[in-house]
Amino acid sequence: MQQENAARGNSEGATGNLTQLEFLALNSEFNLADGHARQSLTAGQSQIVAELPLLFEEGEKRPVEELEREAHAAFFTALGQHSYPSAPGRVLSCYSSSVAMEILSRALAETTGSVALVHPTFDNIADLLRGNGLKLVPLAEDPLHGDDLDTDLLTSVGCVFVTTPNNPTGRVVSKERLTRLAEQCAAHGVVLALDTSFRGFDTRAHYDHYEVLQASGARWVVIEDTGKLWPTLDLKVGMLVHSENLALPVEKIYSDILLGVSPLILAMVRRFSEDAAAGGLEDLHRFIAGHRAMVREELAGLPGVYVPDPDSRASVERIGLTDLTGTQVWERLREHNVYALPCRAFHWADPSQGDHTLRLALARSTDPLTQSVRALRHVLQQR
Repeated sequence: MQQENAARGNSEGATGNLTQLEFLALNSEFNLADGHARQSLTAGQSQIVAELPLLFEEGEKRPVEELEREAHAAFFTALGQHSYPSAPGRVLSCYSSSVAMEILSRALAETTGSVALVHPTFDNIADLLRGNGLKLVPLAEDPLHGDDLDTDLLTSVGCVFVTTPNNPTGRVVSKERLTRLAEQCAAHGVVLALDTSFRGFDTRAHYDHYEVLQASGARWVVIEDTGKLWPTLDLKVGMLVHSENLALPVEKIYSDILLGVSPLILAMVRRFSEDAAAGGLEDLHRFIAGHRAMVREELAGLPGVYVPDPDSRASVERIGLTDLTGTQVWERLREHNVYALPCRAFHWADPSQGDHTLRLALARSTDPLTQSVRALRHVLQQR
């Protein structure tokens, strides 16, 4: 009911947070708003769905701890994270990455007052941090990927929070850059937090983050997510992974919120991860790359339209607009029952920086995506 009321409250314009705008799009065939996987199942994934009765039976009979351990191992190794901590309690399985984010936010609020957060990024990260009383300091992407972080910044915050690959820009923190960030955070006693929910789409993010983090001696947290990768009708697992020396009450707060996740979903994540490792991930990369190429081809040559993130491999694509705002285009697209995301709210510290960009989700079936992009082209031609 709360979600329904939020949607009603934003039915007349692109106001509110990004999740509220995404909710408006859920019942449209032409939903390019949320970043969840909504394309058709592959043949291999369809076979896994056909096995759900067997997975349910397995979930009934086997210890949850075993299923969870197997799901974690399959997921992390499929994405190159071979050094993930397998000790009990170091990977906390959650209903979603947002639940993991809420746990981290509450834990940070017990020991610090300020967090340096990458800017732009998905606004619910900022909302959850601020909702727990934390002051946010914007960390622009260019400096983040460039020189060392400023010492004054590191002495004024208790946590540096980075999304990699970032949503919506797709920028990836390289191994060399993560090494230095972790070293700086370790030297200043600052927690380094990463949200890697879009890692699966970009092989440049498949280097072993956990090897780097554990070697640094830093206090760290990583939020993982299966929900962006596979079209499983939002049956997913978020994970909060943390260093042994974190010294934050994440396990206690976790127990305040949930007991655990469904063994059926754990078994399903294991099977989807195995399918990904057996070639499904490469197929996904080709699928998203093909959709990105189609979007760029359909919009090429339109005056006042450009691609701000030419190197992105994430399952979302930003469209730059020199003459129109993202909100204006969003409103006109709604007349065609097409939904995208205006990017103001991604720029949580200064929404005006996102005025002239629009985000499209690429993890969609090809025909609806193509029709939606052609509607977008029509709207942009009519201006």
